[in-house]
Amino acid sequence: MNYKEAIDEYIAFTEQEKMQKDIILDQINLVADDILLRSSQLVHMTATAIVFNEAADKMLMIHHNIYNTWACVGGHADGMDDLMAVARKELEEETGISRVIPISKNMVSLDILPVGTHMKNGVFVPNHLHLNATYAFTGFEREQVRIKPDENSAVTWIPVSSLRAYCKEDAFVDVYFRILERLKDGFY
Repeated sequence: MNYKEAIDEYIAFTEQEKMQKDIILDQINLVADDILLRSSQLVHMTATAIVFNEAADKMLMIHHNIYNTWACVGGHADGMDDLMAVARKELEEETGISRVIPISKNMVSLDILPVGTHMKNGVFVPNHLHLNATYAFTGFEREQVRIKPDENSAVTWIPVSSLRAYCKEDAFVDVYFRILERLKDGFY
């Protein structure tokens, strides 16, 4: 499913989510398919894979090199218009995990995420926004993981009950718990 269809089908549960979805659709109308490229420097599409173990009491996370915190895997669309495929590609690249089962064919969260200035590969990256689609998967703890040294320094399964102790970015943790609650309530 292409990114426009996926965003159109996303169900916004709160007024905040509805506003974010509307803003994202407005940006797509302004920038068109360039929104899928980093050359759209102020705002561009990204996708995240949130992976739960079979009991849904742990999440697969990486220790992110740039932000020095634990997070789900994700990355830039870089021209790909299937955001679930982007999330799966990033998952395999950043963790080595390839055998996952989608919890839903639809995205489970659509967010506007601020990205602060930083250096990446010796290049300055200014403040910008990620229009981020999150897809949920079930993974298997016994599958072997590996790091991607230019992206992360560790990959592990973190108990959901310990997320706040591991993740420094409260906005991301709030997204994780919102998704988890909706999964438990059977919304996806």
